[in-house]
Amino acid sequence: MSVTSAAIDLSSALKTIRLAWEEAQTEWNDAVSRDFEADRWDPLANRTTAVIQALDRLAPILARATRDCS
Repeated sequence: MSVTSAAIDLSSALKTIRLAWEEAQTEWNDAVSRDFEADRWDPLANRTTAVIQALDRLAPILARATRDCS
């Protein structure tokens, strides 16, 4: 799997789980859900977005290194 493919897969998974969370929020809106969002969901979404951005920056560097070492 390439770095680009991993970033695409991770982005797709984040979109899927974000949609599921938004759907859950329509039925689950209490103090526990807000705590879950603040303590679990938001950090997970933020870290995942940061990883996707890092993979996007890493892909051309690795491609260049592969070309240079060929």
